[in-house]
Amino acid sequence: MQQEQKLRYLKVALMVLGIIFIVGIPAMMMWIWPSGWSWTPRQPEYEQMIMGVYATLGVFLMLAAKNPLAHTSLIWFTIWSSIVHGGIMLVQAIADETERANLLGDIPALFLVAFVLWYLMPRSTRS
Repeated sequence: MQQEQKLRYLKVALMVLGIIFIVGIPAMMMWIWPSGWSWTPRQPEYEQMIMGVYATLGVFLMLAAKNPLAHTSLIWFTIWSSIVHGGIMLVQAIADETERANLLGDIPALFLVAFVLWYLMPRSTRS
C-alpha cells in the first residue's frame, strides 16, 4: 500500500478509534459485554477512571485525524500504551481466572488498535 493511501486510512482509523474510545468503551464496559471489558469483582471507580482517560484520548485522536503527521507522538503513545496495557492485562488474565473473559474482549482489542495504527503510520515516523 502506498504511503499516501496509508495516510488517508490513518486519518479514518484515528477518527473511528476516537469515536470508539469515547462511546464504544463505556458501552462495552457497562451494557454490551461487561464480562469481557470490565473487572471482577466490579470496580466502578476504576472503570470510570479508565473510561475518562480513554474518552480524553479519543478526543485527541479525532483532533489528530485532521493532520496525523503533526501528531505522531500522540499516535505512537497510543500504539505503545495499547501494547503495554494489553500485555499487562494478558498476564493478569492468565494468572487470575476471574479475568479470563478479557482474553476475548479488551486484550485483543488493544493489540488490534496498536497493530492498525502501527501499520498505517508512515515509515518515516517509525523509530
